[in-house]
Amino acid sequence: MTDAVAGDYRLVELNVGGVAYTTTLTTLTSRADSTLADLFGSEKRPPKDAKGRYFIDRDGVLFRYVLDFLRDGRVILPECFRERERLRREAEWLRLPGLAEDIAAEARARPTGVITVGYRGSFQFGKDGLADVKFRKLSRILVCGRVDLCRSVFGETLNESRDPDHGQSERYTSRFFLKHSFLEQAFDMLIEQGFKMAGSCGSGTAGAANADLKPGVDAEENRWNHYNEFVFIRN
Repeated sequence: MTDAVAGDYRLVELNVGGVAYTTTLTTLTSRADSTLADLFGSEKRPPKDAKGRYFIDRDGVLFRYVLDFLRDGRVILPECFRERERLRREAEWLRLPGLAEDIAAEARARPTGVITVGYRGSFQFGKDGLADVKFRKLSRILVCGRVDLCRSVFGETLNESRDPDHGQSERYTSRFFLKHSFLEQAFDMLIEQGFKMAGSCGSGTAGAANADLKPGVDAEENRWNHYNEFVFIRN
């Protein structure tokens, strides 16, 4: 049975975009002007899947936050939540202006600041020209900025091993680096947190062909070593 009686509440089993949920009819219809109230406040219900659950063709993962809002009248998003714009769109489709406003208010409350992302890499063009092209090689992505701001953006992808915690969240550091070497992933995380690129600079290729190299360093690769930095600002 999809609907059952438990105390004074009827349980409703849902399939939202392939993700299963169980909630009460009271929760689903708690906002009288919402899309969910229209769907479940009358005899005309959504279609059912093979297991008898009501199917709603929306983002199943984000629907957990919708239910939190319907239950409590507010939503608390994870510290490094990266899908605010997608959740705002779900709120608009479900006609939940209160949820959309919570998301907007949280964005407005985020502190302003600057984060600099730098990386040392090599353009490996190959000894035989274009026929032997090798893609960009990054040795490490460095992160500079206020400690709490860097943590709020990069979360668990931030490696702090070179900069032990001194107990001051407002301090600044230039010693963080990321656990991965995907520059575009770092940029995506900054953009999703409301940062915009304000400027960049690079050292160019300055490796000398006859320079003394450390053991294990390829001479051809060293010719194309370079360093770049990108400055991101959130106003």
